Amino acid sequence: MHRYNSLVARLPFDDHFRERVSEHLARFDRRAIAPDVLTRAAVAVTLVGDSAGEASFILTRRPLNLRRHAGQWALPGGRCDDGENTIDAARREVEEEVGLSLGRESAVGRLDDFQTRSGFLITPVVFFGPSEPALRPDPNEVHAAYVVPLSVLEAPGVPTIQESATSEHPLISIKVESLGTTIWAPTAALLYQTREVVVHGRSTRVAHFEQPRFAWK
Repeated sequence: MHRYNSLVARLPFDDHFRERVSEHLARFDRRAIAPDVLTRAAVAVTLVGDSAGEASFILTRRPLNLRRHAGQWALPGGRCDDGENTIDAARREVEEEVGLSLGRESAVGRLDDFQTRSGFLITPVVFFGPSEPALRPDPNEVHAAYVVPLSVLEAPGVPTIQESATSEHPLISIKVESLGTTIWAPTAALLYQTREVVVHGRSTRVAHFEQPRFAWK
């Protein structure tokens, strides 16, 4: 597991932060999408504290030996099992991928559903995790797990919005200097909405953002 700090003003992971997040999600009018022929999936926006007490989230990098999407950045998550709701699916995926057990009571709310080009309907579930979580990444599930301060989402130029050469919808990306990488949709879109809704209480929508071809081919 890796931890990174940001030069942007820190946000303490304390009771005030938890109350603020809970209030923002309680009044957020989330938009759901009918699954139809899409495959149901859930991801976990797991809010934790890092070693400096800063409010952070858990980010993973997919295994480097995958035939498709090797090394891509993602929130812990995956498809829902038959009969499984999105909260339980997200909880299960966090435990399977990074070894962190979350009770159902740790779920704070959900963000908008996001439809991917690859045919998945993702529901992001927001959880409160512990301060300084002891993550145990499963190498069969992820290459590595990171505790990333939410403040990286406030860095200048975040997010980057640009035209797509293949779609009328814009591409969204988030550059994370401390990781030396750029994160693209769908993960970038979900993180942007996390910043807007969870941190600031703004009802910013992200379902219209396009995903680069390499993210779904």
